[in-house]
Amino acid sequence: MSCSKPIHDLKPFFQTLEDLEGPFNWSAFFGNENPVVLDVGAGRGLFLFNSSGASPHKNFLGMEIDYREGRRAATRLLKADRSNARVLGGDARIAFDKFIPDSSISEVHVYFPDPWWKKRHHKHRIFTDVFVKQITKALKNGGALHFWTDVEEYFERVRDLMDHASQFTRREAPEEQLPEHDMDFQTSFERKKRKEGWKIHRGLWELQK
Repeated sequence: MSCSKPIHDLKPFFQTLEDLEGPFNWSAFFGNENPVVLDVGAGRGLFLFNSSGASPHKNFLGMEIDYREGRRAATRLLKADRSNARVLGGDARIAFDKFIPDSSISEVHVYFPDPWWKKRHHKHRIFTDVFVKQITKALKNGGALHFWTDVEEYFERVRDLMDHASQFTRREAPEEQLPEHDMDFQTSFERKKRKEGWKIHRGLWELQK
């Protein structure tokens, strides 16, 4: 598919928190009233790319603190003309505080966040009590949180956090499926880890306000 926009001009597929004012008006941001899905730590954008193509009736916003990776993901979306997907450069925790309206999100996906391996660095992990409260505020009633990691200790920590969040109910997470092709993974990192033989830990929680 040809694209009339030059690849270096990534707007609106890639913008930063500094480019925008909050809180967002989703109907103006995406140009429609469809449900909004957040991908926290979008990386190279495989989840955004696959999901926006498979679910054109949903809008997808990926958050990525690494601008280089974010632009790479946005370039993929631009080339495919995925008008229902965007990448936002910046810290997701700031975005939740200042840009994401309360009770406006249908799904939050967090895949393979940095585990910050050393115990003294665990405070830098994205998943904290504060982050759970931010997700709780952002999700609509009935909204879902999806969390995957290859780090068992991190998964157990997040599972404990979520299971103690009274408004969330744990649901059965999707089982691992054999990929049909090399792009048939949730993320590029999942593809790498599964090919190396790592176990993927998956969690799913539903919000009932």
